[in-house]
Amino acid sequence: MKMDRRDALKAAALTSGAASLTGCTDRMISGLNQMLGEDVPARLAVAESAEIDPEFHLLSRAAYGPWPGDLERAKKLGRDAWIEEQLHPERIDDTLCDFRANRFESLFFSEGDAYEFRKPVLRDELTRHALIRAIYSKRQLFEVMVEFWTDHLNIDLEKGDCIYLKPSDDRDVIRQHALGSFHDLIRASATSAAMLTYLDGRSNKVTKAGEKPNENYARELMELHTMGVHGGYTQDDVSEAARCLSGWTVDLKVNFGQAMNPFRPARGVPYFKKDWHDDGEKKVLGEAITAHGGEGDLDQLVALVCNHPSTAKFIATKLCHRFVSVEPPQPLVDRVAAEFTKSLGNIGSLLRVILKSDEFLASRGALLKRPLRFIVSALRAVGADTHAEKTVIEPLNRMGHGYFQYPTPDGYPDEETPWMGTLMWRWNFALALADGKVPNVRVNWQQLSKALGGTGKEPVPKEKWFAHLLGRVPAEKESAPLITTAPKSDDWKAKADAQATLVGLILASPAFQRC
Repeated sequence: MKMDRRDALKAAALTSGAASLTGCTDRMISGLNQMLGEDVPARLAVAESAEIDPEFHLLSRAAYGPWPGDLERAKKLGRDAWIEEQLHPERIDDTLCDFRANRFESLFFSEGDAYEFRKPVLRDELTRHALIRAIYSKRQLFEVMVEFWTDHLNIDLEKGDCIYLKPSDDRDVIRQHALGSFHDLIRASATSAAMLTYLDGRSNKVTKAGEKPNENYARELMELHTMGVHGGYTQDDVSEAARCLSGWTVDLKVNFGQAMNPFRPARGVPYFKKDWHDDGEKKVLGEAITAHGGEGDLDQLVALVCNHPSTAKFIATKLCHRFVSVEPPQPLVDRVAAEFTKSLGNIGSLLRVILKSDEFLASRGALLKRPLRFIVSALRAVGADTHAEKTVIEPLNRMGHGYFQYPTPDGYPDEETPWMGTLMWRWNFALALADGKVPNVRVNWQQLSKALGGTGKEPVPKEKWFAHLLGRVPAEKESAPLITTAPKSDDWKAKADAQATLVGLILASPAFQRC
């Protein structure tokens, strides 16, 4: 089924319009998606080995965990073919996810036009859109990388006007380049209205001799975005880079002269202000940057830091940290760094090296899921129907992993320690989800049980639930806590309650917290 964005929007609009008459918009969209194939398959195969299934592992890291039926499909395609498919998201039909996600109209507006929306609306739509994409998109590796680059180029919505400017940054910077060129990603971010505002680049001006530019963005460009804190740059390099960047700005107040003079910049739209730029010669990282009339300085600076050997090492390490282990194997980091240099920072090429490596395969179950991955993987595992309302977003916020809320430029941490205090909230969410007590989240437990071999009269054995949710059969020490007393009668409710307890315990188990 192929639809362009316009057709998808038309269908979503018709669905939304018809549903609004009855107050059942979400259910109408859910029903349409299920009719078109977004549902639990009739039969599900499960792992039979004590080791985590290799394809399950791939889906747990390069995706947000398998949706029912994804494991069988990945096995049928083969690991390499699945990876190559995911590296070309433009070829994957994502119409059903679009039906859920494209209803948030504020995300399609330009920087200046986003000011027409109230802050709570923008915050709600940005968050729900990102969460829905993570749960339902068939372009799973793309969404995983959207999260990665959102952290890497972190912007906190609560600073200044960032909340009005982040929708276009998410659309035109992060999502536009998530699997493309690292150089293009950094170039787009450097002139993003949201980034210019968040890291004070919009205040970087040199209008007279001896005036010092604002160095905030220049420092983070080197320390966080490209070379890394130990990348070999000096304070002089930061100062010179800031001179290169001077003049890029964005007006955040209403420009009442816009109608009279269309050549004046619109509100929220980034532009280059020549009389704010230091057009003298600079020297960064030992390289002379000659005067280019202003804008060329930015291009030369971005090329310089993106092509630096320290950047290749820093990005390779960070990707291997996210996809392989907390302490990435040095040989893998070296190979990824070499590929970064060889491919000129092609992001897809780096992921290909990582996901097809022996080190990746050997790291099964080694990483602690951050709260977002835990919640999304749980919802995907049971084929949940949700429109990412407050009942799903609030647990994320309680765990300290709310979308676009990290206050410092380094983004949410990959280290395990900061997330260990979230375990109680995870258990609460897991048990509530299994027991049907997360409002506005629906799971077809009957269909899921039937797909796993349940008969209706007899529940699905705990070993099958364990294998479905964790990609392997339980070890003996894991089986004992999962033993539930079978109801002595044929009371279906008692059996359903026992099954809910079992599923909740597995979702809350230490094994499900890892991928």
